[in-house]
Amino acid sequence: MSAHLRRLQVTTFVSTLDRFAMPPMLVAIAHDLGASLAEVVQAAGAYFLVYGLSQPLWGIVSDRLGRVRTMRITLLAAGLFALLSAGAWSPLSLALTRGLAGGFFGAAYPATLIYVGDTVAISERQRDIARLMVGVATGTALASVSAGVLADVLSWRVAFVITGVASVTLAAWTLRRLPEPAASARPGSVREAIATVARSRAALLVLLLAFTEGAVLLGGLTLLPPAVESTGATAAVAGTVTAVYGVAVYLGSRLVGRLSATWHPSQLIALGAGSAVVACGLLAISQDPPVAVVVALLLGLAWTSMHSSLQTWATEVLPAARATVVSFFAGSLFVGSALAAVVVADLADAGRFTLIYASYAALAVPLGIGAGLARRRWVRPGGGG
Repeated sequence: MSAHLRRLQVTTFVSTLDRFAMPPMLVAIAHDLGASLAEVVQAAGAYFLVYGLSQPLWGIVSDRLGRVRTMRITLLAAGLFALLSAGAWSPLSLALTRGLAGGFFGAAYPATLIYVGDTVAISERQRDIARLMVGVATGTALASVSAGVLADVLSWRVAFVITGVASVTLAAWTLRRLPEPAASARPGSVREAIATVARSRAALLVLLLAFTEGAVLLGGLTLLPPAVESTGATAAVAGTVTAVYGVAVYLGSRLVGRLSATWHPSQLIALGAGSAVVACGLLAISQDPPVAVVVALLLGLAWTSMHSSLQTWATEVLPAARATVVSFFAGSLFVGSALAAVVVADLADAGRFTLIYASYAALAVPLGIGAGLARRRWVRPGGGG
């Protein structure tokens, strides 16, 4: 594996560390701020909403400023707002600071995908995109375990101090040695870039699938810790259960990297969607920690197999507008997640996790069928499937 890919893994690690620090602490934050769980879930939703909405902007900005420069500037700003999140005194101040942190962290992961799309051959692209998930897996596992423990032992605020310092120092410094990829053919203006995407039915379909996937996979994962805590488990236990997801993503990324050499992407999508259906169905039946461990494993497999396939598709569907498609893809994913969090916030506050996860399971069925069939029928520009 190249040094460049390792630096991109560091970027995904730091971004994911911040993104997954909050879910294990939702209950602790609500208690500390004297707020309802619904208010804090909505604050978390603000992070994902701004995270998602900002990503089309960063894709366009990276066409002008460059991939690496965009990552470095936004990671610096994101780290500063993560530090400000540690001083939040109300659900509103938390939503504002987390939303701004999410807006800048939103540039990190899609920029790494665009970088891979710009520099890696199509035949090897899904393998390297799966390898990027090692950073995601490590960040998820570490955030899930440490955030829950910190919330129990010290304070939830410490977690945001750690992610802020990591973003400002580690990622920004590491990226100094990452070379800027050679400029490829790109739309000449923002309007042309968006118009190119809007005219492509395939690109619009990929964005719709990303939106739905965000609601199911990220929405389901965000509520996993409070679902476990609803059974009486501590934040540390709930965080440890969620950390299993990080382990599953790590193992799944290695598996998918190998399967991608022989399996068609539609088969990987089917594998992921099936795993999501079973995972959400199990959690609809029981939210006990042992069941949640199995659910976390299945969600990790769903993410690495279905999501990496859709991500790779996003880098291929319109090569001349790759940055725009990928950034809109990431935006759709997290907007879907944020809206799902807002829709089910009151149900989560009432502890109605059975209904929530039964709905996610039902939504995963048409997602898997539609995405699998569409990817099977799609023909890559210039030939190939």
